[in-house]
Parts: sequence; C-alpha cells; structure tokens
Amino acid sequence: MSYLTQKTVSSLTKFSGIGLHTGKKSSICIKPAAPNTGIIFKRVDLNLNNIIFPNFNNVTSTSLNTTISNEFGVKVSTIEHLMGALFGLGIDNALIEIDNQEVPILDGSAIQFVQKLVRTGITPSEVPIKIIKIKKRVEYLNGKRSIIIEPSKLSLNIDFELKFDNPIINNQRNLIKVYEDDLTDIYNSRTFCLYEDIERIKSQGLAQGGSLNNAIVVKDKEILNKEGLRNKKEFVNHKILDCIGDLYTCGYRLLANIKCSQGGHFLTNELLKKVFANQENYTVLEIKEKTLPHTLINKNLLKSIA
Repeated sequence: MSYLTQKTVSSLTKFSGIGLHTGKKSSICIKPAAPNTGIIFKRVDLNLNNIIFPNFNNVTSTSLNTTISNEFGVKVSTIEHLMGALFGLGIDNALIEIDNQEVPILDGSAIQFVQKLVRTGITPSEVPIKIIKIKKRVEYLNGKRSIIIEPSKLSLNIDFELKFDNPIINNQRNLIKVYEDDLTDIYNSRTFCLYEDIERIKSQGLAQGGSLNNAIVVKDKEILNKEGLRNKKEFVNHKILDCIGDLYTCGYRLLANIKCSQGGHFLTNELLKKVFANQENYTVLEIKEKTLPHTLINKNLLKSIA
C-alpha cells in the first residue's frame, strides 16, 4: 500500500446497533469515495437536505458526544469513535450513510470499527495526501481545564491528563505518538461514567441507550462491569480516542503537539475554531516525499488489529 496517497474503503462496510444517547437503533454503511471527497455523512432516512460534513464549524453540541449539523438543522451525533477509527487507519475519503440521528455506540470503544474496516480493506489512490502543519502555539483555557497545540516537525503527539475525585479513576495521564505507537489500547478503550451521575445524565435526555455492554460504570471503589478494565489506563485512553476523532473534524491529518488537561469534546472543538480563525497558525501541505521517517498513518494499528 502507498501510505502517502489518499485512501478509501475497498468496499461498503456496515454496522448496526443502539445509539448511546438516543437509545434508538441505527445502521451505517461506509462506502468508497473518490480522492479529495473527504468524509461525508448522509442521512438516508431523509430525502432532502441530508448531507452533513464533519467539520469543526458544523459541531452544534459537545455534551457527552460530538454532534454535527447542516444548515437545515439535520444532525448526526456521537461521531467521535468512528472518526477516530477513520483517522487512525488513514482513510481520507468515505461516504457514510446513516438511517437515524446517532452513530451506533457498539461496545463503547472504536475497536469494532477498526477491526471490520481492516478486514474490508483499504484502497489507495494516486492522489497525494494533504496534512495540516501547525505553525504557532495556540491554547484554550476553561477554568482548570486546558488544551494547547504547538508545532511539531513530523509527529502528532497527544499528552492527555485526566483528574477525577473517584479513587478508581483518580488521576491518569498518557502520552501517545499517534503515527508511531501501538494504538490498540486507545481504540479498545470504552466510554465511562460515574454511577452517581447516571440519573442526572438521563434526565438531560442523554445516555438513553447506555448499559454495561457499551460503557464502563464506576461506583465508589468498584467497577460494575464484570470483566473489569481492558487496559490499565482505559479511562484516559478513551479520552485520547475521543480527542483523535474530534481532531479529524479539521478535515486532514495533523502535525502537532497537543497537551490537554481535563479536556473533552468542548475543549477540542474550541481549540480547532481558535486555530483556524487565523491563517498564521497553520498551513496545508500536500505530501509527495517518499522518504519520511514514518508514514503519517499508523501501520502498527493495521498490523495489530488484522
């Protein structure tokens, strides 16, 4: 495979399941798309105005998920795990048909998306990839929460810190080199919540489809899921997965160093809006060089999941 040319799925790939927040069943079909198409969502349950682009400017809700909308108010929610899978596998172009408002949550991680997409296959084109190179330091602060993006020559590094009063979650931190490290634990990490927050979240109309089959639930000093954790840093690793998926709403892979403390969908989205509000902060490059030290796509992920 030519890693420095644009890629799409080799054939259509289908997923079905419950939406985490709506509690409604939905199905998606990921179809091949031509170079320079990008990622596109299409609500096939609607006949008109049903195209939604997963761009940071189209994000209309960041409350426990990332929701995108078009100018007509048509929405697709909880896109972050699927977007994270597409980013990690280097899929630049795809049409995602969906028959309801929310992407199915599956097991609460992105591992099933990754595994099935790898089995389906990824087809390269002859068109070079484009990347975004960050040129200046930009930060977004929200009380004690913060996210910073800085220039990086050839890497995308995410340093994420999580702080919880709960003794199980506690403080976790992980640094991931997205194009070089083994990302299996990142994509295998599930969404999570505290038991005492469940009723409040459901009263807001969210987590209607949540269960121990698609989320880790922590109650005091106990994990209610019988199988326990999939990896020692599953909580912060899931936050890194969310961050990768949300970063892909910039449209391309990134060269940057990112440091985040107690962040989430809102902070990542606000950071992107701040970065792209000033053209001095970034540049878009077309990559044609064949001798880079790595390939701007995580080959380890393809090997370890296959």
